[in-house]
This record gives sequence, C-alpha cells and structure tokens, in this order.
Amino acid sequence: MLKWIPYVLVRVTLFFICGILLGIYLPDIVPERAVILLSIVLLITYFILRLILKSKELSLFSGFVGLTLIMLLGYLVLLQRTDSRKENHLLNFHEPIEVYEAVVTSTPESKLKSWKVEAEIVQVKSKTWKEFTGKILLYISKKKDSISLNYGDIILVKGTPPPLQPPGNPFEFDFKRFLSFKNIYHQQFVQPADIRLIHHARDKGFLYYASQARQKASSVMRNHLPGQREQAIALALVLGVNDGLDNDLQNAYSASGAMHVLSVSGLHVSILYLVILFFLKPIQSKPWSRWAIAIFSVLILWFYAFITGLSPSVLRAVTMFTFIAIARPFGRRSNIYNTLAASAFILLLYNPYLIMSVGFQLSYIAVVGIVYLQRPIYNLWETGNKVLDWVWQITCVSIAAQIATFALGLLYFHQFPVYFLFSNLFVIPGSFAVLLLGVLLLVIDWFTPLATVVGYLLDISIKILNGSVFLVEDLPYSLINGVYFTTLQCWLLIGFIFSVIFLLEKRSFHFAIGAVLIGILFSLQSWMHFNEEVNAKRLVVYQVPGHSAIDLIENGQSLFLADSALMINDERIRFHIRPNRIPILYMEQ
Repeated sequence: MLKWIPYVLVRVTLFFICGILLGIYLPDIVPERAVILLSIVLLITYFILRLILKSKELSLFSGFVGLTLIMLLGYLVLLQRTDSRKENHLLNFHEPIEVYEAVVTSTPESKLKSWKVEAEIVQVKSKTWKEFTGKILLYISKKKDSISLNYGDIILVKGTPPPLQPPGNPFEFDFKRFLSFKNIYHQQFVQPADIRLIHHARDKGFLYYASQARQKASSVMRNHLPGQREQAIALALVLGVNDGLDNDLQNAYSASGAMHVLSVSGLHVSILYLVILFFLKPIQSKPWSRWAIAIFSVLILWFYAFITGLSPSVLRAVTMFTFIAIARPFGRRSNIYNTLAASAFILLLYNPYLIMSVGFQLSYIAVVGIVYLQRPIYNLWETGNKVLDWVWQITCVSIAAQIATFALGLLYFHQFPVYFLFSNLFVIPGSFAVLLLGVLLLVIDWFTPLATVVGYLLDISIKILNGSVFLVEDLPYSLINGVYFTTLQCWLLIGFIFSVIFLLEKRSFHFAIGAVLIGILFSLQSWMHFNEEVNAKRLVVYQVPGHSAIDLIENGQSLFLADSALMINDERIRFHIRPNRIPILYMEQ
C-alpha cells in the first residue's frame, strides 16, 4: 500500500494530517455524529478484514480502510479541539458583559506600551453569573514598569471582550485567523484599574512551576548581562523568550539568514542532545549503556524544557528528540523517518492546530531535509583537512535545510537571505557557545564567583555573535525581499525541488519531464499574476487606526500619500501597508 511512502508511521501521520486539514478547511462537510458512526463501521470492517483476508489485493484494501480510519480520526480530533464549537463558548454569548472571571494561562509578555497576557475565561456576569468559557488575549496598559500577574492567577476583568476582527487592508496579516489556531477568538485592551486580582494560583500544577522556573531563569540572565540586546538574545536563544527583541535585531538576523536561532527549536535541542552524548561517550562501550544514555538524555532534555516554561516550540523540539533518543537502544537509527513521524503524530494528537504553526512546519521539514540531503551533499567533496571538513559539514547542513525550507520561507516571509551559507559558518557555532554558556550559567548561578565569569563569557559571545550578524546585514544585496509567492506557487516549487532531487538520485527521465512541466505551470501562474495584479491601475485607501494613507498604483509603480506621523512609523507601514505592495509593485516610489 503506497509503496512510494516507505514507512508505516509516515503513512499513518500523513493520513492523520489530511484529516486535520479537512477539519480546518471543511469543518462542516459531514456531521460529526455521522463521522463517528462511519469510523466505528470502518474500525469493525478493518478488524474483520485483517482476520479473514490473506491475499495481497484484499490486504491492500484493508490497508486502505485502516488509513481512511486514521484520516477520520484526525478530522474528529480537530473538531474536538476546536473550542468555538462548544455550546458554552463566549462566541455564543450575545449579552453585554459587566465583568468576567478568568485564569491567567501565560507569563506576562512585555510590549512597547502594554503587557500581553493570555487568559482562560471561566464565567461571565451580565445580569447574573453564567458559565461561559473562551481564551482571550489581554493587553494591559503599561502605566508601570512591572506587573503582578503570574501563571494560574485568578482575575476579574471589567468590560465586554470584543471578538477579533478580520484584516482591514488587502493582503494584511490575518491576526484573527492566526489566533483562531490557538483557540483565541477575543482580545481586549484594558487599563490596570479594570483588572482585579482575586487570588494567586490555587492549583499549582506542573505548568505553574515551569512558568516560575522560566521567570527565575530569566532573572538570572538579566542579572549577569548588563546590555539590553545581550539580554534579549540570551533570553531568546536559551529560554525562548522573544519579547525583548527590537526591530533592528530581528531585521539583522533575518537579513543574515540567522532568524532560526532566535527561537528555541530543533537546532538548540539538537546541540544540547549532542553535548549530552559527548559527555556520556566514555560509558558507551558498556552493555547497559544504551538504555542508561537514552533515559538520562530524555531526563535532561525535559528538564531543559521545564526551565524554559514548556513553551510550544521547546515542547515540539524536545518531543522530537525524545523519540530519537528512545529509538537508539532499539537500533533503529536508520529508520529516522518513522521516528520523526511518531513524534509529529503525538504532538498533533495533543494539539492538531500545530499543523498550521510555521515553526512546526519548518522544524520538521528542515530536519527531514537534513537527514535526507546532508550526507549526499557532504559526499560530493572530500576535503582531506579537519578544519575544512568541519566547515564543509556546517555548510552541508545549511544547504540541506535551506533546500528543504526554501519554498515555505518564500511563502511565509517573502524574502531570501543571500549570504545564509556564509553567516551560518559563525551563527551556528556562535549559537552553540551561547546556548551552552547560558545553560551552564543557570546551573552554577548559586556559585557567584564562577557564575560571574561564565556571565562575562556569555556577554562577550553574544556581542561577537550580534556584531557578526550586523556585519552580514550591511553587506550589499544581503537580503532579497518583497518576493510575491502564493500557496500554489509554493506547492509547485516544492514539486520542482522534489523532481530535481529524485532525478539526480534515481536517474529517471520521468522526473525530468515532471520538473519541466512544473516549471511551465509555475511560469504560467507568474505570468497570469503579472497581468492581473501588477499591470493594473488602482487606488487603495488604507485603514490604519489614527492615520490616513492612500496608494496610487499604476503599472507596478506607487505614489504613497500619508500623514507625517505614519510616514515615520515603520512598524505601522510594515504591518498595514507593505503586505499589499508585495503582490502588486515591482518599484516603490
């Protein structure tokens, strides 16, 4: 069954993902009860077929039934994890709300003018208290430098939380849809006087202590690093706390192709895992070492996830490497695709909306690309020198990851870092040093003299890393941005890349034909876009709160008219105006 997908767990996960996507894009195509009934019938049919059928053709049929059942499971899991489908969800409450009770479900995140907090509504008061639930995003005005809320706190909030609105401008980022994948459908801007703390967390579970550990680790970093930028990089790279990153830092890391190091991901966890294996190397010859190393590695990885607050990106990466670590004692290192598929299946079973996370997609695709492509690329050149061999290994990893994520990077970010190969030669070792020094600092913080020395080394390492990244950003043509790319073009480019890879591997003319046909379709779609969007005349009046903005567009050129305050507000222009220019303009004036 599906021999072109060689591993069983890969097939299961792919069909499970198909079911999830069906639930996301067509949630009401079939009544939920009918799907449950059909699943029960298919389950009974599957077991009967497995018991009585032996021939190859009938075995294929039973396999098809089983995979269809897996797809329906993904569909049902998605519907069950969609909070808006519940009868007592806040979207179904249509009366004005005087006040509501909520539980804080995140550590407050510092923004420029407010504190950002996620909360879970427990009950609302209109005329009487009623049990309605729903996740909400609170922005608390920053009238003081600190906030007393912590994970698990019970709060009362005044006012009716408005539902999220769709984007007001063409091609603008759909924040409403983005938050719906987190089951958040409301947001509210409030003053500190509109919130009252009823009491601190009552049920101090695992997540509460993980949040406290993250706050403690963050304070350790801030105590030992004097500069704000150094603090921001350390918190982002070691703990996954990104709220301190300013626009200049993000732009520099983006232009150099090093943006992936600013959020804890598979790269960071893989570094930690390799370090663990390195220190345990002396015992690898022992007969009992395989399971001892696996268990110890898993414990260290999950302890690291704990001190980072069990953030989604860390959980994703740690779960992935947990499966890899456990697979080693079974001697299944070669079957890495099944291992990755199993970790993805567990994560999606827990939270099916992860499939819409850019980080989730890029993490798994990058790892698969590295596993599949790094070794063949590496074998193209034998350096004969240890230093050159080390450089070539890093380069091969960068090339493999970039090939795998190239199409998605253009789709989501509309840009391409030209010098990614060069920058990764020092970004990967630099992030390696920062991560290890950061973790070491957290471990030895109790011993002040040694912690001071490690903190100083960490500060120097981050300054060198930042300086190198800014240097690459300043190189001419460091970033190709404003690239228009549709979802269809993304799939066509992925198909083209696969066709070329298989052509080089299999030496089959069929893949050459496939690559040519896909290239023709890609060119045709680009030509149609040029005639429909670029080669056009239009007047665009933008909806920017508190500002006025107009674009006069003709044949790919723009005359932008706006008030003086908006003209100097790069953040507003980037969010509200620029997304509409990417698919329309090829020259901005």
